[in-house]
Amino acid sequence: MSAKGKVATYPVGEDEAGMRLDRWFRRRFPELPQAHLNKIVRKGEVRVSGKRAEISTRLEAGQSVRVPPLGLGAAPAAKAPPADPSDAEALRAMILFEDRDLMVLNKPYGLAVQGGSGTKRHIDGMLAALADKKGERPMLVHRLDRDTSGVLLVAKSRKIAAELGAAFRSRAAKKTYWALVEGVPKPAQGRISLFLAKGAGMGEARGGQKENRAEIERMRVARHGDPDARHSLTLYAVVDKVAPRLAWLSMRPITGRTHQLRAHCEAIGCPIIGDPKYNRRPANDPARSDPLRAVPPGVEPKLHLMARRLVLPHPRGGVIDVVAPLPEHMKKSFDMFGFDASERDPIEDAPDE
Repeated sequence: MSAKGKVATYPVGEDEAGMRLDRWFRRRFPELPQAHLNKIVRKGEVRVSGKRAEISTRLEAGQSVRVPPLGLGAAPAAKAPPADPSDAEALRAMILFEDRDLMVLNKPYGLAVQGGSGTKRHIDGMLAALADKKGERPMLVHRLDRDTSGVLLVAKSRKIAAELGAAFRSRAAKKTYWALVEGVPKPAQGRISLFLAKGAGMGEARGGQKENRAEIERMRVARHGDPDARHSLTLYAVVDKVAPRLAWLSMRPITGRTHQLRAHCEAIGCPIIGDPKYNRRPANDPARSDPLRAVPPGVEPKLHLMARRLVLPHPRGGVIDVVAPLPEHMKKSFDMFGFDASERDPIEDAPDE
């Protein structure tokens, strides 16, 4: 066993199809620290059917996972803490749509979807409070960043999760995001097609300094052929604007890369308002120093990005079509600038790619 100092290979079962690699590890080795898992995946010591993988890699039934020595000894599996009844109540308050197979939640701003370093409360952990009599609990189908609010899809069985996950991977799911960005993109409707990779590149951050954690977690624009570079595509449309200060964008990500929309907005010179990772213009930048172009005071310094709408086929037939309301901080900004959330969204006229 890998936990005792030997490399081991594990087959992926039918009930694990569609599961993310990090969740597979948490299920098999619940005592493994997240930081160590990130390290062995980054170094290429974990292989899926012989190929390098990422934390977000989706597994398929019949594949194999190579697991290096984990140094865990014979420690027993960690016991999950008892479910908090208040979590069930909080989750039910988030439900936008529910049937016997799935739920669509309205994830609030600031609540993480999955656990990580220093994160104790998150949607994935809260779902334990909704486990059935057999102990089976609902499971995430996709994820949102901690500070992105809006529609989040949750399956009530592993079979439904696998089918919904397949819909996401086949691009049968249409996701619409709304954002307020600095400046006004030109043209008013278009596509952003870039290669993205993690970190500043070659282990070095700006100015030649060793890359810190914040830089490692950032996505950067890369070139085709660069190590770990992956193509990303987003369709966007300006719904309304307060020129030249800011614009209300509607976006449809065709691919699903980490921080894709945030990195894309920065790349076109219109970073999302309140984004601490991708909106770091210097004070002498014209958009910041010119009072006619700067974002007006009174706008809350929170990420102005939300998952507005999700449309995808239901595993039992028909279509799931759910819209989330604006989070409170974005609602205040919309009211401030006179934006009407009921206005027709021009991204609906955009092609599928």
